Amino acid sequence: MVAQRELSEAEVDRVFHALATSTRRDILRRTIEQEQSVSTLAAEYEMSFAAVQKHVAVLEAANLIVKRAEGRERLVRANPEMIARAKALLARYEELWRSRISRLDDLLAAPTNTTKNTEPTEHEQGD
Repeated sequence: MVAQRELSEAEVDRVFHALATSTRRDILRRTIEQEQSVSTLAAEYEMSFAAVQKHVAVLEAANLIVKRAEGRERLVRANPEMIARAKALLARYEELWRSRISRLDDLLAAPTNTTKNTEPTEHEQGD
């Protein structure tokens, strides 16, 4: 088993940028299911081939997909290692927020001392 190193800030930025649009998320989903040519991917969208190529390039720059040549075609597949690293990052964020919410729940559930002191103070006793 290979130990996963944490994502650098630049890698985190690229991953979140790559996942920021529905088209790129859909391309990633489709390439998780099976390796596909860029042409096949492009046929599914109402945009130019060049526009789909740009989306693929953003995903490739984030290392979320891997592209390889086979003859004249460019085949694209998801990169499970980077997806796992991004998932681990999100799991750390989730744990951080769950911990904070749990502490807030504990704080809100703690009994508070709201009873007022009913004994008169020295000033109120009037000597």
